[in-house]
Amino acid sequence: MPRAFTADQLDALRARLEGLAAELGFDQVGVAGVELPADEANLERFLAERRHGEMNYLERHGRRRSRPALLVPGTVRIISVRMAATAPDAAPAASALGDGRRAYVARYALGRDYHKVLRPRLARLARALEREIGPFGYRAFVDSGPVMEKPIARNAGLGWIGKHTNLINERAGSLFMLGELFTDLPLPVDAPAKDRCGSCAACLAACPTGAITAPYQLDARRCISYLTIEHHGPIPQELRSAIGNRVFGCDDCQLVCPWNKFARTASLPEFRVRQGLDAADLVELFAWTEAQWLARTEGSALRRLGYRRWLRNLAVALGNAPRSAQAVAALSVRADDPDEMLREHVQWALARQRAET
Repeated sequence: MPRAFTADQLDALRARLEGLAAELGFDQVGVAGVELPADEANLERFLAERRHGEMNYLERHGRRRSRPALLVPGTVRIISVRMAATAPDAAPAASALGDGRRAYVARYALGRDYHKVLRPRLARLARALEREIGPFGYRAFVDSGPVMEKPIARNAGLGWIGKHTNLINERAGSLFMLGELFTDLPLPVDAPAKDRCGSCAACLAACPTGAITAPYQLDARRCISYLTIEHHGPIPQELRSAIGNRVFGCDDCQLVCPWNKFARTASLPEFRVRQGLDAADLVELFAWTEAQWLARTEGSALRRLGYRRWLRNLAVALGNAPRSAQAVAALSVRADDPDEMLREHVQWALARQRAET
């Protein structure tokens, strides 16, 4: 049975939450209720239209994703946090995107895997609250369960969901990661953030593959982040040239967002660039052995790809790269690879490299 609190005690605890979250490196904290009816309807429409591609896990949990109390019984509030994860020492995104010989990795993935940074801190936040009030019910999530993290963060006042479907904060842009504590503490809730996109449609025009089909509407099957990270099979040939040199994720819709003039880089050292991946040479990356890949991506979000999909993505990028003998030589080494999917992508890339102008 949850402990009873007075309204004054809950107000004081909510105020204390701000300081505790800040001490743990979170940039903002808010509290939301558990009702998400409009977002549930949007999700069900998204799934019915099959815009989720191969992300079948979005269907698997049914309405537990949109009804937090079904996922974690006893949940009455959700503590939502955000933290900047952009590598502070990264080369400018435009310089990497503008050089087709180099690999572009989404800015959040250049350092340590954000799951491994945020989730332990969320657990520490819960333990800090326990020291204040005694045991209570909670469960921590960082993109690790069937949680509608952006609608929850919006309802907790952390930002609004922009036309590109990412969360935007008026003081911090959109280049941050989210986490949640589902809890049985009846904390006072924050006011939802208001949409401030206005008439701007820069993100729609910037999407290389046209994945943002209308304001607030995303077709994941065309999204470069989906294709290079979530998608396990061959990348559709008609989309490969638009992927350019993006080998893990895509930031284009966020890079053009005017609100990201307020974006902040990460304050934690864990997010600093590893292995020079902010501007790494495609040919050099394609030459990594699986042992090198495993060693150099330890603790990184890139690990979720696996070695074969990493090579698949690099092959596409090399096919889009400026023509060079070095690119042809690198691809030729894997032209007869036993992996059918990789072999097909390499052959496609070789044909592009060898095509006559």
